[in-house]
Amino acid sequence: MAALVTDADLARAREDAAFRQHLLTENLELLLAELNKLRARGADRARAKQIREGVDLAVKLADLLQRIAVEHPDGKRAA
Repeated sequence: MAALVTDADLARAREDAAFRQHLLTENLELLLAELNKLRARGADRARAKQIREGVDLAVKLADLLQRIAVEHPDGKRAA
C-alpha cells in the first residue's frame, strides 16, 4: 500500500525541487504499478474508465517531472 503524502511533505516539495521530483517520481511509479494491476484483471467499462483516468494522471505527473528537470537540472533547492 502506498504511503500517504503528509502536509509536511507537500510543504517541503514546494520549497525543494529535488524532493518534489523524488515525490512525483515515487507517485508516478506507484500509479503505473496500479494501472498494470488493473489492466491484468481484464477489461470491463468501469476498469477501462479507471485506466484512462490513471493514464491521464500519469501523463500530467510525467509533464511535471519534465518541467522540474528543465527548470532545475542540477536538482538544487528552488529559490
